[in-house]
Amino acid sequence: MRWAFRTKSIEQILGDYEAQTHKLKRTLTAFDLTALGIGAIIGTGVFVLVGTAAVGDGDRPGAGPGLILSFILSGTACLLAALCYAEFASMIPVAGSAYTYSYATLGELFAWVTGWSLVLEYGIACVAVSIGWSGYLVSLLERIGVHLPAPLINAPHEGGLVNLPAVLIVLALTCLLVIGIKESARVTGVIVTIKIAVVLFFIAVGVFAVDPANWSPFMPNGFAGVGAAAAIIFFAYIGFDAVSTTAEEAQNPQRDVPIGIIVSLVLCTLLYVAVAAVLTGIVPYGKIHVKAPVAEALNAVGYRWGSALVAVGAVAGITSVLIVMLLGQIRVFYAMSRDGLLSPWLSAVHPRYGTPHRATLVTGATVAVLAGFVPIGVAAELTNIGTLFAFTLVCGAVLVLRRTRPDLRRPFRAPFVPAVPILGMLACLGLIGYLPVITKVGFVIWAAAGLILYASYGFRHSKVGKRAFGTGGAGS
Repeated sequence: MRWAFRTKSIEQILGDYEAQTHKLKRTLTAFDLTALGIGAIIGTGVFVLVGTAAVGDGDRPGAGPGLILSFILSGTACLLAALCYAEFASMIPVAGSAYTYSYATLGELFAWVTGWSLVLEYGIACVAVSIGWSGYLVSLLERIGVHLPAPLINAPHEGGLVNLPAVLIVLALTCLLVIGIKESARVTGVIVTIKIAVVLFFIAVGVFAVDPANWSPFMPNGFAGVGAAAAIIFFAYIGFDAVSTTAEEAQNPQRDVPIGIIVSLVLCTLLYVAVAAVLTGIVPYGKIHVKAPVAEALNAVGYRWGSALVAVGAVAGITSVLIVMLLGQIRVFYAMSRDGLLSPWLSAVHPRYGTPHRATLVTGATVAVLAGFVPIGVAAELTNIGTLFAFTLVCGAVLVLRRTRPDLRRPFRAPFVPAVPILGMLACLGLIGYLPVITKVGFVIWAAAGLILYASYGFRHSKVGKRAFGTGGAGS
């Protein structure tokens, strides 16, 4: 079964990139990449999921004021993985992210599983985020007296016909991504400025309304509540890894991609901890609003106009998250297609815009349909488990490559190896342990479906397999 472990060396990956006739345009600066990272991170997690994480949901205990520790735990796990991502991104500055890194170290089978996990991460996240965007937009319009018809803002399972706002925002951003990555980065940069201003506004105004008595008891459900909340609000950090999927479009990827990954993650972690401290200090944790926790917290202390401002920031924040999530999904499709594991039709680059337009259109159309018609009950958990699994493999891949290829030039080196990647793996696996059983079962089913697709198509059409074993790609 040699085919299952065939690898694509870093030299092959870079050689294939140089041999391409049509390449993606290298237009992104370190600032653009950092903006993309922040754009992906600050959004649904901080504006929505903090309420559920603090209060709890069904059988899942809430963290209460211990939400501060939950953000630190999730942020630490992400930082450990981010250092490993940064090392790979500096060595392999091409599209594909964790998928490409796994290919170069763990082999094609692991690369496929990683890529398939990333499809789950970005695809389901796009659906969930677009539905959240729709909800905030409808709320904002109602504040100014505009009421959209109920059948056009609710999916069939909610008694409507279609969630039209969710469909339209996905299609609009798909068109933007077809036109060009630089244009998308500019739009994201503007949106990032708006939402950071709104988050800072909440912190600055709310800090004067904090009552320290609300922080007691700090962990009402013990560490079980803190851990469960960390597994939920891990969704708030998803997105920094999307920066690495754009390495092929960075002007100086060896330097700028690590900067974009680490700076965006550190800044967002600091903001998250501050928001959690202020939120749980303003309102007793049991009374935090689950659907709009940040906006309603300002309402509770008399800043009704501030609540509307936060809602505007939420719409802006979720828009930028959706842009980067779509971008990540498209680039993973592009990389897997280019390697022959998916149809080569998907890796075509537009002759004028220099973007993978076919992968973009397929992604946009699929997400739009799902967002408009399909109920998403466990979207955050499914997204989280796919991401955590990919992070675990990337951390492991750093250990493998440090041992098998110690001679490689590493413009950025993860510090304290092997401690950092080992701790990163343990942290990610620990968070997976806090996810519901149904989520783990769903992930196993998704992985099994992916393996069937790989066996029936990818294994036979893989370019690496054809190189090693001749036409057909099947080895012994």
